[in-house]
Amino acid sequence: MKKAKRIAELGVLTALALIMFFVELQIPNPFPIPGIKLGLANIVTVYAVYRYKAWEAAAVAAVRITLGSVFAGNVSALLYSAAGSALCIFGMVILKRYIDEKHLWLASVFGAVLHNTGQILAACLLLQTPQIFAYYPFLIVSGCLAGGFTGLCAQLVINRLDKIKMHPNR
Repeated sequence: MKKAKRIAELGVLTALALIMFFVELQIPNPFPIPGIKLGLANIVTVYAVYRYKAWEAAAVAAVRITLGSVFAGNVSALLYSAAGSALCIFGMVILKRYIDEKHLWLASVFGAVLHNTGQILAACLLLQTPQIFAYYPFLIVSGCLAGGFTGLCAQLVINRLDKIKMHPNR
C-alpha cells in the first residue's frame, strides 16, 4: 500500500509539473533569445529533489519532459531539455548534501545554471556550431533569476506543507 501511495504522489507531481509547463507555454516570451523562460515546472523538480529520492525526482522530470515535448509538438526540444535536466538534477542531488532545505532556493539557482549549461552543450553538439556559446552569458543571468524564483516558490511550498504536516515519508 505504501508503494502505491508513493507512485500516486509521483504521478500527481508529474501532472502538476506538466500543467505548469503548459501554462507557461501560453505566456509570450519577451526575450529574443532561445531557451530563456521562467521554468515554472522546475518548482516541482526542486521540491521533488528535496523531498523524494534522487531517482524519483529524475523520473518525475523525465516523464514531464517527454510528455511535454510530445504534447507540445516540439520533440527536438526533448534533447535540450533532457540534457539540461539531467545535469541539473545530478548537481542538485549533490548540492542537497551541503545546502539544507531552508536554503534550497540557492540549490535551485545552481541547478538552473547547470540546466542552461547542459542545454548549451547539447546545442553545441547537435548543431556543430561553437557560436552557440554567445548565448551562454544571457542564459546564465536569466537562469540565476529564474532559478531563484522557482527555488523560492519551492521553499514556500515546503514551508507550507510542513506547517500543515503534509509531507512525503522519506
